[in-house]
Amino acid sequence: METVEMNSVSLKRPRSEDDVANADEIKRQKILEKSKAGNDSGQSIETVTEQPEDRKSEIIPNEESEEQEEEELEDSDEDGDPESFADMMKHGLTESDVGITKFVSSHKGFSGILKERYSDFVVHEIGKDGRVSHLDDFSVPVDDEDPSEETFTVLSDEDKQRLEELQLFKNKETSVAIEVIEDTKEKRTIIHQAVKSLFPGLETKTEDRDGKKYIIAYHAAGKKALANPRKHSWPKSRGSYCHFVLYKENKDTMDAINVLSKFLRVKPNIFSYMGTKDKRAITVQEIAVLRITAQRLAHLNKCLMNFKLGNFSYKNHPLKLGELQGNHFTVVLRNITGTDEQIEQAMHSLREIGFINYYGMQRFGTTAVPTYQIGRAILQNNWNEVMDLILKPRPGAEKGYLVKCREEWAKTKDPAAALKKLPVKRCVEGQLLRGLLKYGMKNIISAFGIIPRNNRLMYIHSYQSYVWNNMVSKRIEEYGLRAVPGDLVLKGATAVHIEEGDVDNYTIHDVVMPLPGFDVIYPKHKIGEAYKEMLVADNLDINNMRHKIRDYSLSGAYRKIIIRPQNVNWEVVAYDDPKIPLFTTDLDKLEGKPLPVLPTDGKFRALKMEFSLPPSTYATMAIREVLKMDTSIKNQTQLNTTWLR
Repeated sequence: METVEMNSVSLKRPRSEDDVANADEIKRQKILEKSKAGNDSGQSIETVTEQPEDRKSEIIPNEESEEQEEEELEDSDEDGDPESFADMMKHGLTESDVGITKFVSSHKGFSGILKERYSDFVVHEIGKDGRVSHLDDFSVPVDDEDPSEETFTVLSDEDKQRLEELQLFKNKETSVAIEVIEDTKEKRTIIHQAVKSLFPGLETKTEDRDGKKYIIAYHAAGKKALANPRKHSWPKSRGSYCHFVLYKENKDTMDAINVLSKFLRVKPNIFSYMGTKDKRAITVQEIAVLRITAQRLAHLNKCLMNFKLGNFSYKNHPLKLGELQGNHFTVVLRNITGTDEQIEQAMHSLREIGFINYYGMQRFGTTAVPTYQIGRAILQNNWNEVMDLILKPRPGAEKGYLVKCREEWAKTKDPAAALKKLPVKRCVEGQLLRGLLKYGMKNIISAFGIIPRNNRLMYIHSYQSYVWNNMVSKRIEEYGLRAVPGDLVLKGATAVHIEEGDVDNYTIHDVVMPLPGFDVIYPKHKIGEAYKEMLVADNLDINNMRHKIRDYSLSGAYRKIIIRPQNVNWEVVAYDDPKIPLFTTDLDKLEGKPLPVLPTDGKFRALKMEFSLPPSTYATMAIREVLKMDTSIKNQTQLNTTWLR
């Protein structure tokens, strides 16, 4: 799955964005000077602290009350004491722990604040046709088949509540009767349309009761009706999928789709998209939804916070994960300390050479138990170790209820007792405990299988990424930034070795390295042996990467070792007010907001940079190359503890 993630350096303030901002800027300046004085390399980054989020699985609309409680629990206690958080994060990972150790540029690093405001980080999706997604049109395609605007207002809130409970089988009623006030044929028609369009799966009929007209809503085809929006009500001439641009602020893609599905009263699986986008950012991407009209979608703009939907069109196909060329980033690094010369050198290097295509810190988790360790235990078929790593007590930043759950597990090894300490059951720990309750302690494989497949595979992919990062660092250290005999390059989809006589035909930008698996080949130089040695040290056989459970068999893949961003542009701007935005978003332009007026000689300087990256590439690693800093939460928190007091 293609993702755009920045959470490992997207660290949230312990206070609101706007409070005492000017005082904070001055305080940060002093801390930066101190940190520079205490840092031999003179390289640091300053960020604002965000505690790691619990992993979430997909929300099921039928469990709204339970979800709401869980979401409140997950959101509570987010802004703890920054000093205690910093203390907890001492147990986290640093870049060197996951093999991220090298840079390709020669400039001197400098510091800056990344994602002080989520609006300092904007992502625009690039479709498979190379078109960058923008929200620039709220108009709805004209369609005679669309219901009137009155459809959305004719039902009372009480009617909507009763209809939703009927639609979702939340009560024992088999129908809902709606009295027609001011009875006319036109009024009855609008109510029929409203019920059918707003509550897919329900049918309607008109009945006379005691001299009054009622619209009776009932289930058309049992529980299957909810999953399949009514086919016969959709015009044949209209494409089955409504494509639209989703502009969202401070929400990840799955959370956004869950919110949309709740408001539309449909299941999340009728939505499709090409890639998931980061939470702490402004992101713009294309979404497709099955048989929901543009009119209904546009109506959500009146009631949703932090979302806007637009650029509607009807097409005959959904979207598929990975069907994109990449993403275009607009990033602001505030309060930079680099000289104009340093910045020019850094940005020219990013444009001409690029950066090492490491997997970013967010690939490896935020707690004291890295995800790659669990992945390694799965590949070793060591299921007791898998269970222990997921459930045992661990130092570091975690919710209080998780700490109590782990303590109970360590004390009793009783899944039922540990589960009682866990009000949030959708986390991985809760899912594994439910599995152990169902299948017993002697069948950990089946218990682990209750965890959604994507979450399970995340662990072994994390181990592959861990190996890849370490091997690439060794490759750069051993052979530098040139192609050498024995390196691998792709010819079409096939990897081949560079022969001695062909080496001048390739550059470092052609070289790929394998993620370990049964269907890849390895370099024919020292690094090929290093792969084997690393896996032997982990009790794994590089020549036997098939697992007895098919899901966990690794075929492997190839990944370019250096990425050169496209469309690189940058500008240094001065500013006085940390609260002021430093560029306009799509929504600002649609609403006619003017460009911010910036001073020519402000108290602070910011680096505004733009670049495009291919899928599965971490923007964090590009920014790391510019600033020459460690992007781990552990490192950032230690740098920032003082000014957060």
